[in-house]
Amino acid sequence: MDHFNSIIGKSPALDSLIRSARIAASTDVTILLKGETGTGKEVLATAIQKSSARADKKFITLNCAALPEGLIESELFGHKKGAFTGATANTQGLFKAADGGTIFLDEINSLPLSIQGKLLRFLDSGECLPVGETTPYKVDVRIIAATNSDLSNRIDAGEFRQDLYFRLNVVPLDLPPLAERTEDIEHLIKHFLAYFSKTHSITPPKFSKQALKALKSYSWPGNIRELRNLCERLSILLAGRTIEQENLPREFSTYNNISSPKTRDFTLPEAGLQLDTLEADLIQQALSRTQGNRSKSAKLLGLSRDTLLYRMQKHGFTTH
Repeated sequence: MDHFNSIIGKSPALDSLIRSARIAASTDVTILLKGETGTGKEVLATAIQKSSARADKKFITLNCAALPEGLIESELFGHKKGAFTGATANTQGLFKAADGGTIFLDEINSLPLSIQGKLLRFLDSGECLPVGETTPYKVDVRIIAATNSDLSNRIDAGEFRQDLYFRLNVVPLDLPPLAERTEDIEHLIKHFLAYFSKTHSITPPKFSKQALKALKSYSWPGNIRELRNLCERLSILLAGRTIEQENLPREFSTYNNISSPKTRDFTLPEAGLQLDTLEADLIQQALSRTQGNRSKSAKLLGLSRDTLLYRMQKHGFTTH
């Protein structure tokens, strides 16, 4: 069985990614998945694990952003009874539980500095030290990590250890955002509509050509996850019907109108430009003009507040 078939699409960027992932899956090498939120990093990690020699062993997933800093060390490495308030029994931790298997550390960029050194020690020696213990134990665990932000920026900010980054970044795999693989949108829609038709026992809807065009013109800040949620919503609300452009949420028509040549008020310089730099500069200008008010800034930029927050995070702006 080809477990990479769970990754839907035929774009050149995706084909290249899967070829590299297949090669890496056949080894025990540490892998770092890079990509925006919603690009399918956990799906790819699962395909890699199922295609590896450890496929029949434990596969444990931990979202590093989901646990308080005080619990992550114990969750990963275990603790000794009495090591801290509430430690009423010895606990083995995820590394011990996954011995022989694989651990997927999602959002590794959120791992506290205080824990990064212990993870580095494991990657270097295979040793783990439970909280409250003085004697480490050894385990055989493969690490697949994922990040939704640029770790180089976090290193520069003193928030991520450079030596840990080098140990994690043995085989980096970059997942392209959906906006860079628009040729895959129809394949993904077909897959999601069939899935929700079966899940909810309903007749799947169809998308008109204009609706598909609107979807391909959209920026997809939430990537594949956003498309999946849209397909589920429309599958339920418009089961068996043809979805026209006017049936799509407002942000799709708004984005199309903004992108239309009829409303173009900016001319691309002959020498070109750096789009990321321009976007970051415009966000900074909007925030300055509104004294940091995110809702007003989003309105100035023609974005939803959630999209603005996503793009602020993408460019390293503080979002808290």
